[in-house]
Amino acid sequence: MHANKKNREFISALSDGELPDIDRELAMAALESPDGHAAWANYHHIGDILRAEPTPELSPGFAERLAARLADEPMPGKRPATASEGADSTPLAAGPR
Repeated sequence: MHANKKNREFISALSDGELPDIDRELAMAALESPDGHAAWANYHHIGDILRAEPTPELSPGFAERLAARLADEPMPGKRPATASEGADSTPLAAGPR
């Protein structure tokens, strides 16, 4: 069996609380690698999702209404001009006329 796959199995069993004590040292060593850190985070994320409470059903058309409202929002970093900012106002970077 490939070492990375075996290490992920050790980490998965450890995160589930099902790792035999004899394999604990191997699992702890596997956690020290970047792949081990990623596997630990992924298994815990999966567990969190599986244990999550069901969410209520959304009303029909919710996604479409949300998309339309988001489309109407200004882009980040751009704000609509206010009445006090007339078309003749000079940008600060331009300096005096």
